[in-house]
Amino acid sequence: MRQRVAVTGVGVISAAGLSSGTFWESVRAGRSAIAPLQCVEPGALRFAHGAEVRGFDPLAHFEPKQIDFLDRFAQFAVVAAREAVRDAGIAWTPELRGRTAIVTGSCVGGQSSEDSEFVELYKKNRPRVHPLTVARVMANAGASHISMDLGVTGPCFTVSTACSSANHAIGHALWMLRSGVADLAITGGSEAPFSLGHLKAWEAMRVVSPDTCRPFSRDRKGMILGEGAAMLVLEPLERARARGVRIYGEVSGFGMSADAHHLTQPAKDGALRAMAAALEDAGVPPEAVGYINAHGTGTSANDATECAAIREVFGAHGDRLAVSSTKAIHGHALGAAGALEAVATLLALRDGFLPPTANFSAADPECDLDVIPNQGRAAEVEYALSNSFAFGGLNAVLVLRKA
Repeated sequence: MRQRVAVTGVGVISAAGLSSGTFWESVRAGRSAIAPLQCVEPGALRFAHGAEVRGFDPLAHFEPKQIDFLDRFAQFAVVAAREAVRDAGIAWTPELRGRTAIVTGSCVGGQSSEDSEFVELYKKNRPRVHPLTVARVMANAGASHISMDLGVTGPCFTVSTACSSANHAIGHALWMLRSGVADLAITGGSEAPFSLGHLKAWEAMRVVSPDTCRPFSRDRKGMILGEGAAMLVLEPLERARARGVRIYGEVSGFGMSADAHHLTQPAKDGALRAMAAALEDAGVPPEAVGYINAHGTGTSANDATECAAIREVFGAHGDRLAVSSTKAIHGHALGAAGALEAVATLLALRDGFLPPTANFSAADPECDLDVIPNQGRAAEVEYALSNSFAFGGLNAVLVLRKA
């Protein structure tokens, strides 16, 4: 019999809250954290809004000498992991540290560190960059710092698959626990993409909304970037029960696919194959699913394509499904998005309350699903999906189960 895997700890740093509790309060209330950008001068970009983490003080979490080694995205990763481990009540032993895996996702790694050193070179014409630039920029820095901070010596690596990075990381952590490669896993994603150079790159793509993110609305104008981190502690269900700890829910299945279609344009077939694969991996029929936390970026192409894929996978049951995108609240945090959304979904299942799609204004015939517009609702759901569909046509879907 295949081993079931429980989530026993969660940790969050996001624009919507600096802990898992405050994050869930914002998500549950549909309180959007999208606001005017503070990281760049007004008028520097065609778009003016983002979901920035505000009120985060690195010195409250790290010694000054540590901060020299830590880009903002890695700081987020460590703080979220600390919260998740504390929440799970882990009692470390040398044996457990050696049997714990760390699997994280990040799309762009230490973007702000890289950008600041380019400014030194190309704008200020200085001949040298900071000696720790490579250590700060590398995408695996978050995972490595978690390992050093917690003394974890088991398998440790980072997945970088654009906006699906965190879901790929969580899915692989699930499979590692099932296979017996690890006895515990710390997994999720972290991202801090708010640097002028990186924002200019997004500006050039013309997919960022000039005002706010309105997933599934007829008048949607694009995505809004976000930042932050979310980490989950995963362990075999029987081990969690034996420890007598709180169980948030289960990660029951994982599916992935590649569109083999286009670098930036989504394809319905790739999305539906990933959802179908996740359901098959979980051994769950489509009719058992009551809620989907959608990828729901707020772009014209993504939302319509995702809704069409959901319709094809779920058939007539699609009329009874509740679907929402929490990106209208915490922004699109790229490689951290799937982890933030997995936490939101687990807490929704735990509390019997489905979060809304915030900022919704007008129904779109191409998104003809129950998208929980603006107001969340009480609902008892046993199984949910959390979708991530990335640039490059890389899709990753989690099946989550109520405890």
